[in-house]
Amino acid sequence: QIVSYVISSDYRVVIGLETHVQLQTASKMFCGCGSDYAGAEPNTHVCEVCLGLPGVLPVINREAVDFTILTGLALNCRIAENAKFDRKNYAYPDLMKWYQISQYDLPFCLDGHLDVVTRGRAARIGITRVHLEEDTAKLSHVTGADGSPASLIDVNRSGACLMEIVSEPDITSSAQAMAYGVKIRDLLRWIGVSTANMQDGAMRIDANVSIWPQEEPT
Repeated sequence: QIVSYVISSDYRVVIGLETHVQLQTASKMFCGCGSDYAGAEPNTHVCEVCLGLPGVLPVINREAVDFTILTGLALNCRIAENAKFDRKNYAYPDLMKWYQISQYDLPFCLDGHLDVVTRGRAARIGITRVHLEEDTAKLSHVTGADGSPASLIDVNRSGACLMEIVSEPDITSSAQAMAYGVKIRDLLRWIGVSTANMQDGAMRIDANVSIWPQEEPT
């Protein structure tokens, strides 16, 4: 649910959205484990690669690359002639290798846009990039039988194909953010790359929100 806030006429809102999308591929991003783990017993769709064991090597999922490029074309992006993967390092229990294989400066898709209409007014939202990465495992924070807190890890999601769509900070209201999210969801479903069901975690949006004085340039 999007809630609208009233901002003083002296200020304006600047919003950029990062949309994470699980792709509808048969297998995970860098291994042959099935991606149909929804409803499965924890830690049953795993192998040495998605467990992050020493000495294993990733093998890229070609269908995930095709889906990312298809999404880029649907978002009016420029498709890069050269792309690469990077390591995003952070230490957290849901990341089995303590780094994520992702993309940054040389992604597959760049410089796109998506047109949205809010309250009868059209606006063009820039797309910085569409890149490909692997998903993390899933943590569940529970209370043990003795009343003490505990965290359980399910590795089934680790290594699933995850695409990220990064917008420019061109969004100027919560209503416009909602229109953008709905149009992204509908587009992903129409081209057949994802269910985009937010209730299943197939589409997750991070919002970057800034409040600026009206006279100050962004």
